[in-house]
Amino acid sequence: MPLHDVGYRPWRGTRRGSGHAVGVIAATGIRLAWTSRWLRRAVFFAWSPALLFAASFFAFEQAVDEGRLGTMREQAQAGRNLDGVGMLGTVLARTLGTPPPGGTQLDAGEIRHTVWARLLLAFMRAPQAVLLAVVVGLVAPTLISRDLRAKAWLVYFTRPVGRLEYILGKTAILAVLVAAITMLPALALWALGVLVSPSVWVAVATWDLPLKIILASLTLAVPTVLMALAYSSLTAESRIASFAWFATWAACWIAHTTLTTADLVAAAEVARVSQEEAAQEGFFADEPFGEFTTPPDQSRRPRVRGFRWLSRAAGLDPEIDRWAWISPYHALGVVQAWIFGIETRWHAVLPPLVSLLVVTTVSALVLWRRVDAPARA
Repeated sequence: MPLHDVGYRPWRGTRRGSGHAVGVIAATGIRLAWTSRWLRRAVFFAWSPALLFAASFFAFEQAVDEGRLGTMREQAQAGRNLDGVGMLGTVLARTLGTPPPGGTQLDAGEIRHTVWARLLLAFMRAPQAVLLAVVVGLVAPTLISRDLRAKAWLVYFTRPVGRLEYILGKTAILAVLVAAITMLPALALWALGVLVSPSVWVAVATWDLPLKIILASLTLAVPTVLMALAYSSLTAESRIASFAWFATWAACWIAHTTLTTADLVAAAEVARVSQEEAAQEGFFADEPFGEFTTPPDQSRRPRVRGFRWLSRAAGLDPEIDRWAWISPYHALGVVQAWIFGIETRWHAVLPPLVSLLVVTTVSALVLWRRVDAPARA
């Protein structure tokens, strides 16, 4: 009777590096996540607002090409809305009607760069960031909690896959979704704006905006992805992780709104008590946070009541949001406005920036500690 070797057979293939393990984990996670119809619909809707913003780019560039920039500036400074520049005419009116720093008049290139930056920021803040929070809340909670529930760590960490490769693979899944929802549509919007412009020199005047789009997308992706994965690593129930994610965003948003509303009420009370004195000195208090400002002519300010949310998203609110550090959404908005060069006051950027750095650091430490906790138990 012949004898057969029933022992382990030696591996005769070519071993691949740890980067291949990261790619396999990421590709598998993306393929499983893409089976969700809700995710495919969300990615589709993430690209649809670009058409509205592209129309505004086209209308603005047409007005510049026809030599109507001076007329538009006069209309904006007179407090009138801009007709014929799309739904974002109010935002453009506020941009053109804002007195330049130092009293110097901006040339056409600087105005174009400012308008494009504000429109791109509004695009990334208003529809894209909100949609991203929803998508991450649907996908991220299952990435690690599902492995904990199915004891998949027995497969991962008994093979030559370390914590770093595992975390990078899971992070890459969400990074691809972030790019598909925020960065790629914004880059496509910039390219579409260049294509619909009468002159290709627009690309030269706005060459730095794609770099700022990438940097703003990374700023949005890093804290949100790490926080979502940290929640997923804390429990084997994806429903609990999903609830914690949405509860964090909702609770922080409500806290921010409550505190800013309280400041608004306090400012209104101060304005009511000293109404006659404030009127004599030319002050007004119709903005939140109780900080008085002296406008050139209050009656000539462009009306933005119907587009107040878009005005704030585009960085047109001159007041400092001193409670932005409490809410991840508002903190990200301030930092992104700083990246686009719209918010230049360092004392307004520092608290939200520190808040995001703290969230990122704590989330990374929790994720690093918890991701292989069952294997170390």
